[in-house]
Amino acid sequence: MDLRPPLRGRLRKRLPSVRGVLKGTRRLVAAAAAAVVLVGAGTWTAAVASADTPTVRVSDQVMAVDGVRLDTSFFTPAGAGRHPAVLLAHGFGGSKDDVRGQAEDLARDGYAVLTWSARGFGRSTGKIGLNDPKAEVADVSRLIDWLAKRPEVRLDKPGDPRVGLAGGSYGGAISLLAAGYDHRVDAIAPAITYWNLSDALFPNGVFKKLWTGIFFNTGGGCARFEPALCRMYDRVAESGTPDAAARALLEERSPSAVGSRIKVPTLLLQGQTDSLFTLAQSDAAERAIRANGAPVDVDWIAGGHDGGDMEAGRVQARVRAWFDRYLRGDESAATGPVFRITRTGGVNSGDGTAQLRGASAAGYPGLRDHPRAIALTGGTQHVTNPAGASPPGVSALPGLGGSGGLTQLSALGVGVSLDFPGQYARFDSAPLHRDLQITGTPTATVRVTSTTDDAVLFGKVYDVGPDGTQQVLPSQLVAPFRVTGARAGKDVTVTLPAIDHEVQKGHRLRLALAATDLGYASPAAPATYTVSLKGDLSVPTAPAVTTAAVPLPAWVWWLPAAGAATALALLFTARRRTATPAPDPELAEVPLVIQDLSKRYAKSVDRYAVRELSFRVEKGQVLGLLGPNGAGKTTTLRMLMGLITPDDGEIRVFGHAIRPGAPVLSRVGAFVEGAGFLPHLSGRENLELYWRATGRPPEDAHLDEALQIAGLGDALARAVRTYSQGMRQRLAIAQAMLGLPDLLILDEPTNGLDPPQIREMREVMIRYAAAGRTVIVSSHLLAEVEQSCTHLVVMDRGRLVQAGPVRDIIGSGDTLLVGTATPVEEPVAEKVAALPGVASAVRTDDGLLVRLEAGGTAERLVVELVRLEVPVASVGPHRRLEDAFLTLIGGSA
Repeated sequence: MDLRPPLRGRLRKRLPSVRGVLKGTRRLVAAAAAAVVLVGAGTWTAAVASADTPTVRVSDQVMAVDGVRLDTSFFTPAGAGRHPAVLLAHGFGGSKDDVRGQAEDLARDGYAVLTWSARGFGRSTGKIGLNDPKAEVADVSRLIDWLAKRPEVRLDKPGDPRVGLAGGSYGGAISLLAAGYDHRVDAIAPAITYWNLSDALFPNGVFKKLWTGIFFNTGGGCARFEPALCRMYDRVAESGTPDAAARALLEERSPSAVGSRIKVPTLLLQGQTDSLFTLAQSDAAERAIRANGAPVDVDWIAGGHDGGDMEAGRVQARVRAWFDRYLRGDESAATGPVFRITRTGGVNSGDGTAQLRGASAAGYPGLRDHPRAIALTGGTQHVTNPAGASPPGVSALPGLGGSGGLTQLSALGVGVSLDFPGQYARFDSAPLHRDLQITGTPTATVRVTSTTDDAVLFGKVYDVGPDGTQQVLPSQLVAPFRVTGARAGKDVTVTLPAIDHEVQKGHRLRLALAATDLGYASPAAPATYTVSLKGDLSVPTAPAVTTAAVPLPAWVWWLPAAGAATALALLFTARRRTATPAPDPELAEVPLVIQDLSKRYAKSVDRYAVRELSFRVEKGQVLGLLGPNGAGKTTTLRMLMGLITPDDGEIRVFGHAIRPGAPVLSRVGAFVEGAGFLPHLSGRENLELYWRATGRPPEDAHLDEALQIAGLGDALARAVRTYSQGMRQRLAIAQAMLGLPDLLILDEPTNGLDPPQIREMREVMIRYAAAGRTVIVSSHLLAEVEQSCTHLVVMDRGRLVQAGPVRDIIGSGDTLLVGTATPVEEPVAEKVAALPGVASAVRTDDGLLVRLEAGGTAERLVVELVRLEVPVASVGPHRRLEDAFLTLIGGSA
């Protein structure tokens, strides 16, 4: 079970402060007080501090706990006296080093802080037990035993230190578990974590296969886990269906197993952008802990395991205030509202980041507060589950949406989704007459009948724009559910994902029920589901939550279509059946033919982004697509990749007409903007994960060939976080090359690279085309295009200006280089400059640089040079691509 990029690439990279602020631990009542043995005396150091910042003392020690070595660090304020203690737990795939910064900050604030690497991570030994009560949870109790003996730690009584726990994700769960098993824990602050791991990974009886696979991959492979967990994963991954034994194994490692015993002040921080541990997990935790009589505050942060803003500074401050109140006993500490939620309050016009605002309530509203009925229309519909459940629909993109445009969209509450025609049913509302704030879990009752005994469906609620075509899946969340005994038909109440999302006036709500989803296991056998509505869509409104966000700007509605770069592989490789013109057999071996292609700007009949564009690309060519800003290059590439459709003309790839989802797009690879690699996975692991997400057979990846062309060598085994920018770019190119596509499209592949790295990228492109494949590169570095491309297409204002071999376009200028056997003297140069048809003549180290006037020819020049007894050795065109480019576009760049 790998916590997506978060658990390793994310929990280490994206949750540094949340992980650092939280952690977990509590004594295992059933475990005897086995002694904690120091292995070596440890090392004391003093953390560097500024003149006005207190110094922190740090002790690094390895402890032997029940036969396992735990690597720990102990942070204390420099001054004397006893202090409340905090245990900080790291995220899955990380180590104690990930929370060092948070530990130092808390120590400066007067806390004694202990961090440690959990079993199987960092320099600690042992098997990964997914917070096994007999292993990881027992380890926390041993650490509390150790704290109770430290002279720096405040005691409530002998053997009982004043201690709190905090951690993110994996570390958040150990915080909850420790509070249930060890009565000495006094306060906890778990973040973006689970209450019931079985419910999180097997929601409603459906296997969350992609997240679980990332889990085990990030942990270092199945062999690094306890044998029972390894066997469980192998069994469920093979069958695609969780069994009772698998659920029981995960439930015993879940805080819910000891929920009735967690009776300490708890601050629950949960992520809205999180398809791994949804808001329903913290909701279940809140209800259980509050029922025990303990204070509980709930905070829904903007980010989560799928990206977005983790609000590190605000979260750390709130956790510190929580411990000030409940560990230090400071009644004046402002711990914040009982319920707080972060909402998007617009967009920063400078950098495009989301501006976040808080909304709050004096009490936690839960997930079903003040429901409102929304009528939906749509009759009985038939939904196909294809053989092998392929191609799958797309909701969240765990492991792929971690950076760039998708992360920004996540921060805005916007998702990128893909449903295949015939594989989903949809039911729409009428346009809303006023704005609607949804806060919680919508529900709907549907009737499902299947041609098989079981049916698996995925429920989604879309926010559909006024034009009816642009739709947003809030936080990229989907609710899977399994219907048993479906052959006879069954009514099912679907509990959709908990969200906080404002639907604007004039928009519609759409309930979609899809047969497949990329992140989950669907039945492999083909089936047909018949779906109909049994009532209205019920949406919670939580009116007591005040301080609403500013509406999202209009560009949010069209950006998902343009920003789905990470999902391109899915679009390219999904074998979607669409009606397309018959292939042209005469073009079967031609990589690309564009004929009379036109695309108008939206709502315009006479303004064109691309107009009557035609050109042809052959095998083995490296084609440079050039043009000033606004020339239509990006629009052309988007039409070529099937992301948008042309208004006129056509594009044929190997004779097949391009339409969105056309099967021939599986022969196209693309690198657009940056790839979202998981920083703590190796280069090879990132590529393998990406290919698995496409759903294509592993043998089709041709991974080794792509890597050989990219030339990364031994770096493939290293974590991507250690890569230079140039290595990341080459890894991104290798990702685009997976499957060895016959046509490779690269958009600004040398951005951010230094000259040596640019040279390496040039060699990568040349090597790729040398095998008979074709590369199209869009770049603003004209000197680099001149060296790497064999052919050019120059565009300006949407039209073709010139196309042809690079040498022809460069050689069509009016400047000639005359090479001479001996240097030319200045008087001779002056005589040449005075010749008819010559505009100027300048001496160079190798001869003369002659610019001809209109009507001047190279033949006449040579005759005159011989007459002047200039020792001519060679004559040839002398013009850089930049000169030719500016001449062609009239300097409009």
